[in-house]
Amino acid sequence: VMNGFQKEIRERMLGASPHLEVVADGGRMHDWPAVLDRVTQHPQVAAAAPYVAGQGMLSFGQSVQGVMVRGIDPARETAITELSSKIKVGALEDLREGEFNIVLGSDLARALGVKMDEKVMLIAPQGQITPAGMMPRLKQFRVVGIFEIGMAPYDSSLALIQMNDAQKLFLLGDAVTGISSKLHDIDLAPRVAQELQNELPPELYANDWTHQNSNYFKAVQMEKRMMFIILSLIVAVAAFNIVSTLVMAVTDKQADIAILRTLGASPRSIMKIFIVQGVIIGVIGTLSGCLGGIALALNLDVVIPFIEQSLGVQFLAKDVYYITELPSDLRYSEVALIAAMSFLISLLATLYPSYRASKTQPAEALRYE
Repeated sequence: VMNGFQKEIRERMLGASPHLEVVADGGRMHDWPAVLDRVTQHPQVAAAAPYVAGQGMLSFGQSVQGVMVRGIDPARETAITELSSKIKVGALEDLREGEFNIVLGSDLARALGVKMDEKVMLIAPQGQITPAGMMPRLKQFRVVGIFEIGMAPYDSSLALIQMNDAQKLFLLGDAVTGISSKLHDIDLAPRVAQELQNELPPELYANDWTHQNSNYFKAVQMEKRMMFIILSLIVAVAAFNIVSTLVMAVTDKQADIAILRTLGASPRSIMKIFIVQGVIIGVIGTLSGCLGGIALALNLDVVIPFIEQSLGVQFLAKDVYYITELPSDLRYSEVALIAAMSFLISLLATLYPSYRASKTQPAEALRYE
């Protein structure tokens, strides 16, 4: 589940955001065509495009919502992100220059109560000086699309407009906020960012997706380590059960052990008997746990909705977590590692009871028989 959670979040994040961004100090990049050419020339960069980013407020009727506004070139954006495939209603291509159209996240549109072809008021913090003081910039936009990525931070606060319209709204002139890019290999993003940083002027910064979301992925890694520790403790408790079972078996079979010893059985052979018994318990438990865990992981998309529907609860609330479904990413290498660790612990758990059985003295054990 932790692997699936991490994989699902990463895929959704990278589906809505670029792998790497080059931004200017102060948020204004005037010579962006030259920067775009330099970024595109890198062998690991598959596509690149300029963008404008800013904050604002959307107003519709009596509803007001704060939003992150992103000005894009729809023709280029399709090569950078998967936003075009996430459009539920309308199309990303409807963001045409000069028409002041807007595409909203599904939760944002629902919160505003706005529908297709209705007009919303976008309020930008870049104001105009008037005799009455500083006044914010207001512009009406027509809703031409609604997207749903499946992640609350995007669906509830992201609004897309055409890049040239965004430049006019935020008073940027010909400048842009930065250059977004898609890489051939996302795992090489930190290295590519460093290489571009060495080539770019000092007022420009290359920022990759691992750095932008570093806090989140570090938290997930910490959770995975904690889950591993917790599972190890659970296996250790199961191992203690094996120890107690074998100790009870040794105590119960004292007379039988003594008879075997008098018939010529060596302490080593007695020890092997109980080791084999413990190993059989460990193998059966490990196989049962692995098969049950694999079956559950492969059918998690069926089991979890059934439990939620039966109990009337939702495990992943959309307003709290990034995703609403419990994902699963089954990695057989990790299953093998966990199975091997469980078997090893169960094997170690047999040593003390087996050693105790091998030290049984026949005369002492048969004294009261």
